[in-house]
Amino acid sequence: QVQLVESGGGLVQAGGSLRLSCAASGSISSINAMGWYRQAPGKQRELVARITSSGRTNYADSVKGRFTISRDNAKNTMYLQMNSLKPEDTAVYYCKRMGGLLGDLPIGSWGQGTQVTVSS
Repeated sequence: QVQLVESGGGLVQAGGSLRLSCAASGSISSINAMGWYRQAPGKQRELVARITSSGRTNYADSVKGRFTISRDNAKNTMYLQMNSLKPEDTAVYYCKRMGGLLGDLPIGSWGQGTQVTVSS
């Protein structure tokens, strides 16, 4: 099975930017949908953004206009460009293969994720 590893998190000031990367151990070209989730302290994980194999994207209302999800099949990597960051974006971010009837459920085990901290 394809393994996914997140990287690129860090500490930034409000209004700053970060780009997260999700490196896969194998080809992602056949994966119909992938996405980024996040989990803040004391809260459950939530889906932030999703991208399909054809490049169609969806975003949570809270990040629309600020975050951009993309994938590079040649590099077997998915990205999340985060601009105009807000303190409420602070969370551990995870990348996942997605599936299920509606293509909105995470598939596979959860890794360590990458920490994003935004100061006010």
